[in-house]
Amino acid sequence: MGINALTRALIEAEAIACERDWRMLFEDLHLRLLPGEMLQVSGPNGSGKTSLLRLLAGLMQPTAGHIRLNGQALDGQRNELTSNLLWIGHAAGIKGLLTAEENLAWLCALHSPVERSQIWQALEAIGLRGFEDVPCHTLSAGQQRRVGLARLYLPGPELWILDEPFTALDKRAVTQLEQHLADHCEKGGAVVLTTHHTLAIKAQGYRELDLGLRAA
Repeated sequence: MGINALTRALIEAEAIACERDWRMLFEDLHLRLLPGEMLQVSGPNGSGKTSLLRLLAGLMQPTAGHIRLNGQALDGQRNELTSNLLWIGHAAGIKGLLTAEENLAWLCALHSPVERSQIWQALEAIGLRGFEDVPCHTLSAGQQRRVGLARLYLPGPELWILDEPFTALDKRAVTQLEQHLADHCEKGGAVVLTTHHTLAIKAQGYRELDLGLRAA
């Protein structure tokens, strides 16, 4: 038996199906994500990419099948989800009237509060030094996106589920984020993401799941 067979998956799905608006997007889908792995979910529009990520993040229930997080049924961990996985959706996911610092303090309080110095370091890492006290509604779309992504530079769960994380980012920020995601996997974390962007930097444990090949 190989090492991968012995390693506990951070998240796994068994024979899951997803039906939306009376249409079956996919069915009998199996996946298993181990520490160190990166899974890119691809496929044409309407194939269920975002729906799959929302299922894995516990935001939706599968039409059939089962999902386990850290070896336990996902639907039995509602109170622990934000401690066990980090979900960042297609939108920036921040409040415009709050500052960048206030947004991150509020978001991190959902799983584990962080020090102010850690928030400032995360904002500096993402290229927003000097914008800590600026209301987010005054920032550009790319800057707002980076405020949300700064959560990836703070202490938190090993499993990251990211829907189109490169949206609104410039070329330099894209390269930085690609490297950061790969580094996270190399340190034993795991990433599930959707993106229309072709990744130039990938984790060693990278693989792709094309939902277009699995249309029900």
